Amino acid sequence: MNWLETAFDFFIYGFLFYSILLILVYGWIGFYAKGAIKSYIRKNSFTDYSIIATSPNAPTFSLIAPAYNEGATIVENVRSLLSLYYNQLEIIIVNDGSKDDSLQRLIEAYDLIKIDYFVEGNIETKPINAIYKSTNPVFKKLIIVDKVNGGKSDALNVGINIATNDYIVCIDVDCILEQDAILKLAKPFMDEAKAKVIACGGVIRLANNCTIVDGKIVDVNLPKTRLGRAQALEYIRAFLLGRMAWSRANGLMLISGAFGAFDRETVLQCGGYDHDTVGEDM
Repeated sequence: MNWLETAFDFFIYGFLFYSILLILVYGWIGFYAKGAIKSYIRKNSFTDYSIIATSPNAPTFSLIAPAYNEGATIVENVRSLLSLYYNQLEIIIVNDGSKDDSLQRLIEAYDLIKIDYFVEGNIETKPINAIYKSTNPVFKKLIIVDKVNGGKSDALNVGINIATNDYIVCIDVDCILEQDAILKLAKPFMDEAKAKVIACGGVIRLANNCTIVDGKIVDVNLPKTRLGRAQALEYIRAFLLGRMAWSRANGLMLISGAFGAFDRETVLQCGGYDHDTVGEDM
């Protein structure tokens, strides 16, 4: 009977120790994140984003969005990306061997034609079928790549090879970005003078119950279901607490696969995204 009592006591005290440790860690994260958020707000109060948006010396970005069987929404999603408020930007949509009419919808909507294109990167990927650009100068930022299906990591690697700008922004094609999202993403790369910033992530939120018009969020609301609200709370905890704190401590290990920017030269040296994992944003 004594060994049962000993095991029970060990479990109780172990659980108590774990709980205290967890509370202390989250207390530190909350305290550290509060300082990071204050610093972010203070720095932003001195920033004129209109200068960054139009400056020829601002960082250049290539936005890469993999797409697979997104025919129902892909035209509207691409239109939303084309409306982003940033001058030094190219948008690369990688059609990862879709079996629906995604590519045909894009060709018709954006007046696309096949072009010859020099691929700069050397990451090994599945073959590219064709590369398209628009005959309409309004869509000059847009590049469409059609390739053999290889998964999200492979599609992102194709986009990295094709990108020509200093930094790459990797997103999910069904994400809706705020129009100044790239401006906010550019600032951390410009702020740091003594060290090289290799990656920067944005805050992700749920679009449940939000009002979306022409690819833009015009009204933000909480999800109606309890599960949706719990998920919204988890997103706030993860981004405004966890990632802000670990970023301030220079210990951030994860950039969200839904919206993150990376130094392209560093990504090429690392060999791009790993094909053998579903957590390609780690």
